[in-house]
Amino acid sequence: MARKTLSSVDTAWLRMEDPTNMMMITGVMVFGAPMDYERLMATIEHGLLRFDRFRQRVVRPAWGALYWAEDPDFDLRYHLQRATLPPPGDQAALQELASVLASRQLDLTKPLWQFHLVEEYGEGCALICRLHHCIGDGLALVHVLLSLTTSEPDETWPSVEPTPGPRRRKNLMRKMLRPAKSALRTTVKVTDVFLHQCQAMRADRSHAANLARTGARGTTALARLLLLWPDPKTIFKGPLGVPKRVAWSSSIPLEDVKTVGQELGGTVNDVLLTAMSGSLRRYLQGRGEEADGLNFRAIVPVNLRLPGTEEELGNKFGLVFLSLPVGIADPGERLEEVRRRMDALKDSLEAPVAFGILNAIGTAPETIQDIVVTFFGMKGTAVITNVMGPKKPIYLACAPLDSLMFWVPQSGRLGLGVSILSYAGRVWLGVMTDRGLVPDPETIVDRFHAEFDELLEMARAAGEAQEYTEASTPVPERCQALTQTGRRCKNRPLPGSDYCQVHQD
Repeated sequence: MARKTLSSVDTAWLRMEDPTNMMMITGVMVFGAPMDYERLMATIEHGLLRFDRFRQRVVRPAWGALYWAEDPDFDLRYHLQRATLPPPGDQAALQELASVLASRQLDLTKPLWQFHLVEEYGEGCALICRLHHCIGDGLALVHVLLSLTTSEPDETWPSVEPTPGPRRRKNLMRKMLRPAKSALRTTVKVTDVFLHQCQAMRADRSHAANLARTGARGTTALARLLLLWPDPKTIFKGPLGVPKRVAWSSSIPLEDVKTVGQELGGTVNDVLLTAMSGSLRRYLQGRGEEADGLNFRAIVPVNLRLPGTEEELGNKFGLVFLSLPVGIADPGERLEEVRRRMDALKDSLEAPVAFGILNAIGTAPETIQDIVVTFFGMKGTAVITNVMGPKKPIYLACAPLDSLMFWVPQSGRLGLGVSILSYAGRVWLGVMTDRGLVPDPETIVDRFHAEFDELLEMARAAGEAQEYTEASTPVPERCQALTQTGRRCKNRPLPGSDYCQVHQD
């Protein structure tokens, strides 16, 4: 099989690997029934191993670029191991095992992934997944894992296709010409885009103006990133150690989150970020820290993939820096401020500019990369992701998936990672911390529930007040507008109005 060079961005993620801050995505999937190990192994072999990357290891040559190559000693049973929990085998025990595995580096001489099937957990089992970020970004890897699942519990035993024989080796001349051919293809592609842009500018002067505006916005975004003041010193920032801690919440009905957004104003993401900011505020106060007026930034990954490319491995995302209004005590005011800041970021080009920076540091010397990573790490305190999972229940190897949670690496050597994930009408919050900085992430999770309950209470009170106002205001039974024939419209009026939707304007 022909070797494939790592892209610049994937190289950057691999080179950021550090024992105190490993560049791997960690996931926990909980199932409501036991899972047969052999069936799971067949499912992985049939589904996951159809991607070459999961049979390949990274080769670091004496000179030249890193590349992927088939692992001659690949053993699926090494990558899918069995585990059991000590008594009482509850969520705390599962969180402890996930914490230990999240602190353990993947073997860099093997394909960079490993699963642990935790048997006899509750009424079913759990699967702890670890995958290196250089294989792909969170969206791609979660999509690949979910592609192993089915929408129905009855699944036939997967049949594994025979592995194709070795491909014919390319001769020496072809190897020598490969770089030239690649450069030619790139030149042709870039030239084609450039000519297309020139033709468009000649045909439409507004196109040239749009390009100029985009370039100016990109320059502004880059300047903002470079000029961001370092985040304030808090207990969430400091030198990292090897041990990590993970914890996750009970599920929250998605409808409750939507209710808060509808009544108080804001998207689902705005509401959850508001509750999360409030939980961090409460945690700081609980440890005797000053929180009033405090703002610090969360680095938020932004998907830059084109629709239909979710299964393509590799990293294709940018980053934005969201300032969290931790210092605002009132949840309603905090929600309004989160919404305002998120709206401002949506029109920014920070994400593609950050992607360009990651691409650049992947080709730079490692000493330069360390300086850039440290530089940007100073400007943030946490990494926060929000992943939308399947809307309906799914199954893996015939076992029903009850819940799932994933954490991405805390790039920039940060000590706090927060994940928000929705699945089948429910939402979970997960927290990963450096144990030396925050030894009890479950406390942050508890504070999150308290903050969300307060927001939900405010939303329900606002809804009841609105219903009372509408009920106390007399509303005509029919729309007061006249039709073209001079007759009264038969539609019912909108609440609080004399007119229907059609005649409201």
